[in-house]
Amino acid sequence: MFDPILIAGFIALFVAVGGFFLALNLLVGRLVRPQLPNTEKLEVYECGEPTIGSSFVQFDLRFYVVALLFIIFDVEVALFFPWATVFGKATQLADPAVVSVTADGTTLTPATAGIYRELGFVNPEVPSFDPTSRQLAEITTSRGEKTPRQAKSEWAVVKSGRMLARTAFVDMSVFYVILLVGFAYVWYRGDLDWVRAVADQRSKVSDGEA
Repeated sequence: MFDPILIAGFIALFVAVGGFFLALNLLVGRLVRPQLPNTEKLEVYECGEPTIGSSFVQFDLRFYVVALLFIIFDVEVALFFPWATVFGKATQLADPAVVSVTADGTTLTPATAGIYRELGFVNPEVPSFDPTSRQLAEITTSRGEKTPRQAKSEWAVVKSGRMLARTAFVDMSVFYVILLVGFAYVWYRGDLDWVRAVADQRSKVSDGEA
């Protein structure tokens, strides 16, 4: 177990070093860079084009709406990556070639137990699933040189991996469907159109044609 005080100390040290590095760069830049202000340098720069009017103008709120929509959907899609990284280990448990238990069938091997720990299990154990008569016959047929208890335990581990993978897929699919519904709603409202008046006119024209 990690000491909370030690973790807080590491965080404080990281913040202090970052602040010192930033302050040092600002100080060096202030002392080294030339101070030659002129009229051209004080002009507003916009893509190399000559400035027209004052720089203190009110931007259209559409800029901020589009930026917020991009951030919202971009961040939500980015959540798929840690999700897939964590629950992707379940597909390894669903592979009989990867799963292994001890000969007595009561203990997981370190490799299989490590996969369970990566999935969040603190003290992983062999799952307690009872196979049906048909499944038991398949286990007995394909167990090879393994003991009956070992083959049954490995089957239980594989079944738990498949259940975890299926649950993760369904959970992620529900999240993705909710995201698509939200995107469709925003699209239907016309929030993705740059000029809302154009969207309103378009809807009026379509209603007139109908």
